[in-house]
Amino acid sequence: MVNVHTDILIDAPCAIVAEYAANPDNAPAWYQNIASATWLTPHPLAVGSKLAFTAHFLGRALDYTYEFTDYIPGERLVMRTSQGPFPMKTTYTWTSEGNATRMELRNEGKPSGFGVLAGAPMAAMMRRAMRKDLAKLKTILEST
Repeated sequence: MVNVHTDILIDAPCAIVAEYAANPDNAPAWYQNIASATWLTPHPLAVGSKLAFTAHFLGRALDYTYEFTDYIPGERLVMRTSQGPFPMKTTYTWTSEGNATRMELRNEGKPSGFGVLAGAPMAAMMRRAMRKDLAKLKTILEST
C-alpha cells in the first residue's frame, strides 16, 4: 500500500483555492504530469462525475479515468481510479487559516504487478511531484 500526503499554505481565501483546485479543467495548469483532462459526464463537478486524464509518469503516457466519489465544495474532494497497475484514490482537503488556506493532497493506492516492486521508490517520486504540484498551485493563486 502506498499512502503519500503533503500540504501547503496558500495565501488566498479558502473559497478561491478550493474552487480553482477542484476544477478539473485547471489540472493541466498546476499538475506537472497531467497533459489533459476530458469530461466524460456533464458539468458541473459532482459525486459520480467522471473525467479522462492523460498523464506522463516515468517517461510513459498514462490514460486513466477518475470517478469523483465525495465532494463537499470548499472542504473536500475525493476521486478514484481503478485502472492500470496502480489504482489510486486522491483526496484534496482545504482548511482556512486566517486569510490563507491549508491545502492537503493525499494519494493512496495498492500497486499490482510491476507496481508492487516499485512501491517505495514510487512513493518518494510521488511525494516530490505532489510537492511541486502544490508549489505551482500556490504560485498561480498567489499571483492573481
